[in-house]
Amino acid sequence: MVPATECGERTMSAAEQALLADALLGAGLPALAEQYLHRAGLAYQNDAVAEQFLRNAQALAPDHAAVLIGLYRFYFYKGRLAEALEIAKLCLAKAARENDLPADWRHVAAGDAMFDRYDDMLPRFFLFSLKGYAYLQMRLGNLAEGRAAVMKLLQLDASDKIGAKVLLGVLDRIGQDDDG
Repeated sequence: MVPATECGERTMSAAEQALLADALLGAGLPALAEQYLHRAGLAYQNDAVAEQFLRNAQALAPDHAAVLIGLYRFYFYKGRLAEALEIAKLCLAKAARENDLPADWRHVAAGDAMFDRYDDMLPRFFLFSLKGYAYLQMRLGNLAEGRAAVMKLLQLDASDKIGAKVLLGVLDRIGQDDDG
């Protein structure tokens, strides 16, 4: 029997969570999509070829975390931050779904998942997705949105295992004179 919350909503069993955690590491990825991800890595220096391999993988497994993370990293390291932000939003939405969290990260509360357990991969995927989202918002000049996401990270991860305070420090220093 699948456990239910007080509201009668279905929650994932430990076995389902383990399967999903495996998926985050690449399990359940179609073999051809995995080959495309590998080829994208080999073709990294050729942007058009690498991106096409990533898009081929996405066509086969559009919601698989390994594909989304591959796309995110490609866009991020190529300096294509607006595109990386779009993928970060997809990762954040997937992480919210997989953790049974509200779709809007602003409505997530510390008690909604085991955010304090760094070894729990699903909540950690949410936290890192939100951290990437916050960072990209900051880099793209959306400082208020970036700050809101950082503050949510600190609320969810009070011990700051993922390093949100570093981002907050950057935000707090923006506009300050470095000569002082």
